[in-house]
Amino acid sequence: MAINTVKEDENLETGSRKATLLRLFRYLLAYKKKITFVLLIMFCCVTITLINPLIVEKAIDVYIKNKDRNGLLQLGTFAAIINIMLVLFIKLRMYIMAEVSNKVLLTIREELYSHIQTLSFHFFDSRPTGKILARIIGDVNSLKEVLSNSVTTLIPDFITISSVVIIMFIKNWRLALAALSSLPLMIIGVWVIQKKAHTRWQIFRKKGSNVNAFVHEDISGMYIIQSFGAEEETQENFEQLLGEYRESFIDAVKFADAFGSVIDFCWGIGTLALYYVGVKMIGSDRVAVGTLIAFGTYISMFWHPVLNLSNFYNQLITNIAGAERIFEIMDTKADITDDSDVMNLPPIKGEVEFKKVSFEYDENSKVLENVSFCVKTGETIALVGPTGAGKSTIVNLISRFYDIQKGIITVDGYDVKKISIESLRNQMGIMTQDNFLFSGSVKDNIRYGKLDATEEEVIKAAKAVNAHEFIMEMENGYDTILKERGAGLSVGQKQLLAFARTMISEPKILILDEATSSIDTHTELLVQEGIETLLKGRTSFVIAHRLSTIQNADRIFVIDNGGIMEQGSEKELLEQKGVYYELYMAQFANAV
Repeated sequence: MAINTVKEDENLETGSRKATLLRLFRYLLAYKKKITFVLLIMFCCVTITLINPLIVEKAIDVYIKNKDRNGLLQLGTFAAIINIMLVLFIKLRMYIMAEVSNKVLLTIREELYSHIQTLSFHFFDSRPTGKILARIIGDVNSLKEVLSNSVTTLIPDFITISSVVIIMFIKNWRLALAALSSLPLMIIGVWVIQKKAHTRWQIFRKKGSNVNAFVHEDISGMYIIQSFGAEEETQENFEQLLGEYRESFIDAVKFADAFGSVIDFCWGIGTLALYYVGVKMIGSDRVAVGTLIAFGTYISMFWHPVLNLSNFYNQLITNIAGAERIFEIMDTKADITDDSDVMNLPPIKGEVEFKKVSFEYDENSKVLENVSFCVKTGETIALVGPTGAGKSTIVNLISRFYDIQKGIITVDGYDVKKISIESLRNQMGIMTQDNFLFSGSVKDNIRYGKLDATEEEVIKAAKAVNAHEFIMEMENGYDTILKERGAGLSVGQKQLLAFARTMISEPKILILDEATSSIDTHTELLVQEGIETLLKGRTSFVIAHRLSTIQNADRIFVIDNGGIMEQGSEKELLEQKGVYYELYMAQFANAV
């Protein structure tokens, strides 16, 4: 999978716009009753709007002409009542559609987020986090007006236009033809504009995603930026991306604004044609003054909804790119999924076996080839070797964060591909060197390893890894609220909290991936006793560059060149004077 950077536009794979819109509008079907009620309200609104010109026509040609004051007063009262109803109906329609559209957005965002959580590491490795956030937040928000207006604009305005055309042709077909004479010109203009506008709005979304990703990455790495005095360079990069974002918006909005201009131009031509023909006919018996005035109202009632529809269409062109980006992620299939016939892994003892396992991240990066080993229940295995040799890959394969190309991996004899991912990972504890702490209390962060853990269990886990003492020295002890990523804590303290979080889950298989690499020697001595308690009775895989931390391992695997080059206890490997011996002596020499 190609890697996308913060400055690189995303390669968006989209289907037809019609299919995208239909898929989007299907979300409205969950609210059929409310949509039907809104449509009834809109039907009443359209009916009242269509009646108004007829009221004006009758007032002029009948009551004013015949000087019938009582009839005119009654007609005016009727007009006032129905138009007050019109205002109330419009307010009610707006309220209901705002509620429906917000609920649909919530559904889409939840579905998108849930799907993202099922995607494998390949997906997250291939793009910046900020670009994923842009789709969850910005792209979803962009759909609100489209969803609302699809009901309140598209359907009623289409009905209004159709009704107005029918009424005009019934009353006078010559005036109707004159009023609609510029319609073909409008259709051609709108078609040409939308073809160019859609592509430019797609580019605008991509540039906005780049800005979002850059800001997210830079804020996360602000310590490094300030440490190296790179503020000026970062500012230049930001201004460049912001400039591209601005230019893409200007380029897109030029065409978006052209929609209204085309409609206004065609509206003017149609109005001129109407009055030109009408004035010529007004002296004859075919056209009364009231009829011409009614036609003047009807032509506005025709072109105003056409303008609304063009604005809605422009809105679609503007925001459909957001829907395409959302559905593109929703259609991204998870690399690691449960088969339909998987079973839940029963409580395990912890035996792990690799049988002729081969794995590669892509065609040009083979990491493991024909690797076989068996780890007994309760055994502690240390994995050592140069960076990139495949140590972390082995433990990630056990957790099934990636799927192997060849071979079989079993846990207690169960093929990991034939058991559910959740039931496998629920019985594993994973501790890495990059331990993420969430915003919230110390207690909640430890309890993340076991959500239903009691306060006594939380304290017991913290004491086991010697974290209890420094926690109690904090302002509110276990109820102290941590900042994002544990800001304000030392690296060692973060590590100790992560140890407690892992310990409380009581895993049968434990993975420590460079778990003590960020801890100073003093803190390491404090936590070593806790680690030994944690390892006791559990099958454990320990990855460490510090060889001093794995001296008590049952076996040490030396990983390199796609496989296990050596294995045995530390004493056995030192006696062999092979690769491990060289690593040990080199590290010992550096320590001295």
